[in-house]
Amino acid sequence: MRPNELKSLLETAFPDARIEVASPDDVHFQAVVVAETFAGQSTLARHRMVYAALGERMGGEVHALSLRTLTPAEAGNG
Repeated sequence: MRPNELKSLLETAFPDARIEVASPDDVHFQAVVVAETFAGQSTLARHRMVYAALGERMGGEVHALSLRTLTPAEAGNG
């Protein structure tokens, strides 16, 4: 999976989010997801939301995912 494919999947799940995705090898990914939907959610809950959006790709096409999940206010954009 390419970073732009992963970004597209996340944009579908979080249409109003700002999303950045990088990968050195198309298997290990780093993503920053800034979304208002994370407001009031714990870090674990936020990560579960992202993992749910990726479904069975986690552990398969996406071997590892390093996440930063923020609200716009936390990112300094709110």
